[in-house]
Amino acid sequence: MTSSGILSQQAKQVALALGFDLAGVASAAPGPDTERLRDWIGRGYAGSMDWMGARLEERLDPRLVLDGAQSVLMVGLLYEDGGTSRDVAPGVGLARYAGGDDYHEVLLDRLRAVGAALEVVAGHRIGSRAYVDTGPVAERALAARAGLGWIGKNGCLINPTLGSWFFLGALLLDVELGADVPIPDHCGSCRACLDACPTDAFAEPYVLDATRCIAYTTIEDPGPVPESLREGHGEWVFGCDVCQEVCPWNQRRARPELGDPLGLRERLALRDSWQNASLAELLKADEAAFLRLTRHSPVRRAKWRGLMRNALVAAGNSGDASLVPLIEAHANGADALLAEHANWALRRLGVG
Repeated sequence: MTSSGILSQQAKQVALALGFDLAGVASAAPGPDTERLRDWIGRGYAGSMDWMGARLEERLDPRLVLDGAQSVLMVGLLYEDGGTSRDVAPGVGLARYAGGDDYHEVLLDRLRAVGAALEVVAGHRIGSRAYVDTGPVAERALAARAGLGWIGKNGCLINPTLGSWFFLGALLLDVELGADVPIPDHCGSCRACLDACPTDAFAEPYVLDATRCIAYTTIEDPGPVPESLREGHGEWVFGCDVCQEVCPWNQRRARPELGDPLGLRERLALRDSWQNASLAELLKADEAAFLRLTRHSPVRRAKWRGLMRNALVAAGNSGDASLVPLIEAHANGADALLAEHANWALRRLGVG
């Protein structure tokens, strides 16, 4: 085995020893897989996520992010087993990944530790830069290139053993590591994710129009939820899991026992505060209560106003008349955005 191959194996072993479930290596050179991002943004599918285009050239070429970058160590950490034990908040529509500690905090420190440990293993300095959904890196394209899975028709990375319920991290390195072999696409003729999407967010297989995606409208876009999409939101208040829930690769029962010796998955597990939360409690929450509920939580990204907006849409779709007084309080409030969504919710519930 070449020296780059040996170092590649060592890097993956270090990543697995430090708590990650998947590890693979990709070249840092740009390619058609990252170049597709340019077309996607050009078609307007990124919506108001201007930050994606602002550093587009860096997203396409990791060598512009880390001077001298030659390789990318891609890692994955499962946050949900996808089986019968649904780790979801029963009272509110919360995406499974969002119920515990902020995954950026959990994974980023660990990924930096991988970089430091790799220097010790290699016996010389290695320049590195770690990202967990925090910088100009095309994580899914690089993860597919590194053999962690294939990008499915729903845009998620799918591993044939673990499914798609995992976070990705990227460690850019200024040394050459032996690259792994990509996994072929196994979606076949299946279109379960495309047909199940409540807001018809897929322009075509493998192409997500983010502006129609519930994860975008509940998290990324601070403006009004398009009225044509509100009914499709159902009771989701932060993110959406539908396209992953219906994926056959997430419904497989034969999965390895991964364990959690370093407690990473424990930190990502559903908090009691979300386990016991209700839509009524969300509608009552002021900004101080929101900050308490979302401390070190990815849900804070939506901000108080965004979560209230989402909760009002969910309330309108709930069919629960007991929520009317709480909705009316927002309808009569000073915030025009929340008032508009509240009045819509009241009409959905047959009031006003």
